[in-house]
Formats: sequence, C-alpha cells, structure tokens
Amino acid sequence: REVDVESRWRHLDAGSLAVMGLTLVLFIVALFAKGFTHDLLLEAGVFLVSVKLILAAYKNSVSNQRILTLLQEIRDSIGPTDRSDP
Repeated sequence: REVDVESRWRHLDAGSLAVMGLTLVLFIVALFAKGFTHDLLLEAGVFLVSVKLILAAYKNSVSNQRILTLLQEIRDSIGPTDRSDP
C-alpha cells in the first residue's frame, strides 16, 4: 500500500509542526547547556510527551478522514433518500 507523502503532511497543522520544532530546538539547547545530567531526562520526557500528543492528534485526524470516507461510501450505496415521508 503506497501512501502519498503530501497527504501525510496535511494532517499536521502549522501549530503542531511549530511545537515539535521548538521543543526539539530547546531539547538540543538543553543538551549542550546542561550536558548529560538528570535534568536532561526531564527535558527528554517533555520532548517525548509533546511528540506523543502530536502523533495522537495525527492518528485521530487520519482515523476521522477514513470514517468520513466510509460514511460517504455507505450513503452512496444506499442512494437518495426521501425524507418527506414519515
């Protein structure tokens, strides 16, 4: 199954990408500023939590799109419905 790379990026909004980028930059700065200390583990935890939340939002977006596609297929297979009759 081939997945279009462009379709993957449309599920990630600019805010999510900005948060990922900023968190990664801050993590790298903390790595050089603090070295390999206990505080670095805290920085790594913050980075991993933000990435996990963004990945969860991505999976949710993909799932919602799939559900909408399946609902449209069901509507198309049922055909037009007349709602004027009780």
